Amino acid sequence: MWDKKKDENESGNFTVLGKDVTFKGIVHFHSTVQLDSSIEGEIHAKGMLVIGENATIRGSIIAETVVNRGKIHGNVTATAKIQLLKSGILLGDVSSPSFSMEEGAYFKGSIDMGSHPVVDELEHTPLVITEAPQRLNVSRPILVETERGN
Repeated sequence: MWDKKKDENESGNFTVLGKDVTFKGIVHFHSTVQLDSSIEGEIHAKGMLVIGENATIRGSIIAETVVNRGKIHGNVTATAKIQLLKSGILLGDVSSPSFSMEEGAYFKGSIDMGSHPVVDELEHTPLVITEAPQRLNVSRPILVETERGN
């Protein structure tokens, strides 16, 4: 009976660090956390990490899910997803299988969504164009085929 109550409480844990908290260093969370504070360093979260509008994070974040309404200056890695909401600012590289961004949010960096079978196949297949267009603006190498006379 006691073990059952303990499991229910652990899964329902929710931690909030308010505006008056300033932290430097490495912090680990094992449940859902909402940060409205200023943190400089590394954040490791096993569950969901919610960055509030008043939060400023300078450093790297590794979590299951990251929801950002505040300011992040650093790289973010999420095993499930990253959501950048309307007031959110993210300056840094993102690595997650799912990334979404609301209109009004700001992002500057690169996104790596990992491996995907279709994408892997496309990357190894050259793009073939039979006629060279007058204006060509592509981000990967192309192969232009022309007819050859014997």
